[in-house]
Amino acid sequence: MRWTKARCPAARGVMRFSALTFLLLLLLAACGTSVPDAEPGAGSDEALQARIQARLDSLDAQSSAYAKHLPTGREIAVRADEPISTHSVIKIPIMVLAYRDAAAGRLDLDERYTITAADLRGGGLLRTFGPGLRPTYRDLVTQMIITSDNTATDIMLKKVGRERVNEMLEELGYRETRVLTTTGDLFRARWIMEDSAFVSLTDRQVFEMGSPQGGPNRWEKGLLFEGTHRLGVSTAREMSRLLEQIHNAALVSREASDEMIDILLGQLYSSRLPQRVRYQGVRVAHKTGDGPPYAGNDVGLLFYDGGPTIVSVFTHQHRGRDFFDLEAKIGRIAEDLVASWRALPGMASSP
Repeated sequence: MRWTKARCPAARGVMRFSALTFLLLLLLAACGTSVPDAEPGAGSDEALQARIQARLDSLDAQSSAYAKHLPTGREIAVRADEPISTHSVIKIPIMVLAYRDAAAGRLDLDERYTITAADLRGGGLLRTFGPGLRPTYRDLVTQMIITSDNTATDIMLKKVGRERVNEMLEELGYRETRVLTTTGDLFRARWIMEDSAFVSLTDRQVFEMGSPQGGPNRWEKGLLFEGTHRLGVSTAREMSRLLEQIHNAALVSREASDEMIDILLGQLYSSRLPQRVRYQGVRVAHKTGDGPPYAGNDVGLLFYDGGPTIVSVFTHQHRGRDFFDLEAKIGRIAEDLVASWRALPGMASSP
């Protein structure tokens, strides 16, 4: 949601290559040395797992990741079952329920909605237009994903119902994934942290005031807020499972599933998972989640020859001052996965 060298000791003894690779990667991470890039199709999944964990562990942040190569079922998991703040990644299940409601005749995605002044939220594209704009619900779902628009998010969340999103997730077997609040309530909570008198602010007042700025403890307050207030929660494994179900048309029809994937392919922010692989013949259908500089998430489907691969990467409570490095690590993880899994024997091209 956007608003606003010491030398390592040498290993001794004789061991198998895969075990040596694993140990060396851990030592490199401990010594702050950069992690070597993956060779196409080279190395075992054990080495790939160690490389990805080393990248995450080099960040001063809580982190998790899960990846699955769909043609073979090969997996990588780093703290993949630990619940973590999703930020705007949680907008994916809102999209899923909208398409399920459309299939059930409960929602007409081509119906138009008139945006009022009270609907406007910080972040995204729709806030730049005056009240009275009349997008379709399909337009709103699209903006909720591709620009992470918070105006669209709260309109859609009101339309489908937050509790209904969570009920759907429960029925589908998701134990940790939940939408916890609206973006409007989340932005209001940030002002309440400054002064409890702000509890009576309307959504319009919060929009006009923006985010709290300045102050001697701005960094610390921001870190505290990111750690205690969440738009949603999930795990790397559960969010990847949801993406796999979308890919496999297990939640709605093939046509509707493909439409959701097309929306994810239209994501405008490319500084994480697509950062490097988009120049390597990889199409990325993904959704970001933002709380910079304290958190940066990205989950998606990587389409390439020999794929696809599903990947979810989450970071939380990032204390480092270099957010560009955090984003670069996520980009390198995507590249690691593609390089290791794209040249597996017998793999056909993905769509």
